Amino acid sequence: MKIIKIPVSAGWLKKTTGVEKGPDKIIKHLEDFWFSETGVLPVYSFDEVKAPTQKTVFEKIKSQNEFIALGGDHSLTYSVFKAFASNNKNPGIIVFDAHPDLMPTTDPVNHENYLRALIEHDVVKPKNIILVGIRNSDPDEIKFLKENKIKNFPMNLIAEEGKEAICDTIMSAAKNFDALYLSIDLDAVDAAFAPGVTYPEVGGLTSRELLYFLHRLKKLKNLKAADVVELNPDKDSNNITALLAAKLVVELC
Repeated sequence: MKIIKIPVSAGWLKKTTGVEKGPDKIIKHLEDFWFSETGVLPVYSFDEVKAPTQKTVFEKIKSQNEFIALGGDHSLTYSVFKAFASNNKNPGIIVFDAHPDLMPTTDPVNHENYLRALIEHDVVKPKNIILVGIRNSDPDEIKFLKENKIKNFPMNLIAEEGKEAICDTIMSAAKNFDALYLSIDLDAVDAAFAPGVTYPEVGGLTSRELLYFLHRLKKLKNLKAADVVELNPDKDSNNITALLAAKLVVELC
């Protein structure tokens, strides 16, 4: 699997400072896992966007087919998915995140509005977006989400209906995409399991619950690419978030 490091920290008011160290930290901990839980020996090749901007990231990803991008903050998904969409018809995206990232669009795009920018810039159709794990939203984001009829599976719904039923629904919807992209903001996971993120939030998925979703989603034949973002080693505790991020990469390979 091609792993591409994108050490970008482009967050609003420098809120994401530290996440640029995330890719190297994740790669360091890959060696802690010999096999995936399904018995697969992961094989990697590595690449990097050394001076990450929207343009340089787009150009790097445009030449890739199947890959995992390591951030870095969530703004990188704008350029990465834009390049992915340029190579694939009818692309769809599943986003695990505590926040919808649908704040009003800015120039440049940041980690709080990249998803809204993808919609408003006609990169992805709202019906081809699936949000999972949301539990903290701005009123403007909620309004935009509802107006655009974006599929949303917030934490309270997952708690009520169970991860198995929710995953069934997600997989059924995702099968309609010709090419599937998976974006994992580590703050989708409860702060008890993933403290080393830009915006830690309580009440989220456990690390095991996220792995459950990943193991099932990986079976989808249209899944072609993914990213793991928002690891901030400066905020981590005993490298627990970095270890989780590395394990997610291993399980995706």
